[in-house]
Amino acid sequence: MGCFSFFFRRGANPPTTRFAEFEDELSEVQNLKLYSYKELKCATDDFSPANKIGEGGFGPVYRGKLRHGKDAAIKVLSADSKQGAKEFLTEIKVICDIEHENLAKLCGCCVEGDHRILVYDYLENNSLAQTLLGNGHSNIRFSWRTRTRICIGIARGLAFLHEEVRPHIVHRDIKASNILLDKDLTPKISDFGLAKLIPANMTHVSTRVAGTIGYLAPEYAIRGQLTRRADVYSFGVLLVEIVSGRSNTNSLLPIEEKFILERTWDLYEKNELIELIDMELNGDFDVEEACKYLKIGLLCTQDIPKLRPLMSTVVKMLSGEMGIDEGKITKPGLISDFMDLKVRSNPNNTANGNQNPKTNIFNTTISSGSDNAEHSLLSSNATSQSTMTFTDRWDHTN
Repeated sequence: MGCFSFFFRRGANPPTTRFAEFEDELSEVQNLKLYSYKELKCATDDFSPANKIGEGGFGPVYRGKLRHGKDAAIKVLSADSKQGAKEFLTEIKVICDIEHENLAKLCGCCVEGDHRILVYDYLENNSLAQTLLGNGHSNIRFSWRTRTRICIGIARGLAFLHEEVRPHIVHRDIKASNILLDKDLTPKISDFGLAKLIPANMTHVSTRVAGTIGYLAPEYAIRGQLTRRADVYSFGVLLVEIVSGRSNTNSLLPIEEKFILERTWDLYEKNELIELIDMELNGDFDVEEACKYLKIGLLCTQDIPKLRPLMSTVVKMLSGEMGIDEGKITKPGLISDFMDLKVRSNPNNTANGNQNPKTNIFNTTISSGSDNAEHSLLSSNATSQSTMTFTDRWDHTN
């Protein structure tokens, strides 16, 4: 399935004024509906604060009602947004021509004057970060069966991106705030602003790091070597979050419990994984299955990338079509390991008084992994031009 055979939808009336850098790029995009700024202003009641449903690093998100009564999530990029033209276009190109039950659906965009706006289907139940991990502010009851459906749905969406779409797509920012839930709690992977394409003849893409601390695979965080296994790692962290009901990092907990992946490995070695399962389930869950899900999370987050399973294999393990071999579980790549490397590799941090954990030595900006996120499609802070590479010491199976 091709992602980049794009042409303007016939009959569309593009605005006469738009950013010059979008002119050629948007003219190639197929099935893209262009909205006028006036139409979206009307849909949101002049971007009324009452209609605001989220706020992220790139700008606010509003609920709007389009013509014919269709609800939409309208993502407005602020003038000083860190998401530049490149990321804006990436988000449009990557998802406008692909469709899957577990991917957020892009309806269209507005590029008029100095306005850059993305229009998505409205999803009634916000993000996993706000609901499941949102400190009790949601009235949604996440039963064990609901959680398994969410885990399998996310895995299927990623397997589609990694293995069925051509060229393959690496999302680069899989996290709880980028998993949206519809009225039936079907999960939708959102925010493709940082996505990268990996053609079939490439083993990995070398790029500056972008993503969220706590979800970043160590080999990517340290060396900028990106494969689909980086997404698998992020999914593994997310899987543990869904089972445990807590964010991957919690600075309020004792040091031995601060990072959820370290806690999971410690309990696994003690054969006490049951202690990590969310108490909000009140014992109403399949203990064996819940522990199996945590073990799959460990398989996905192993330190050596090539040991992590493909997402299609993860789907089979989660759904019970395939068993898991505990003998293949090795120690995960831990956030504390590469954060310690960061501190030891950057002695100027102390000298300069810069001890901000959100600052990264890999010449990029990374957002915190414990954010309580917004309804819609908000990504991390940094990206750059990438370089395609034909050799890969980390993952020859890609």
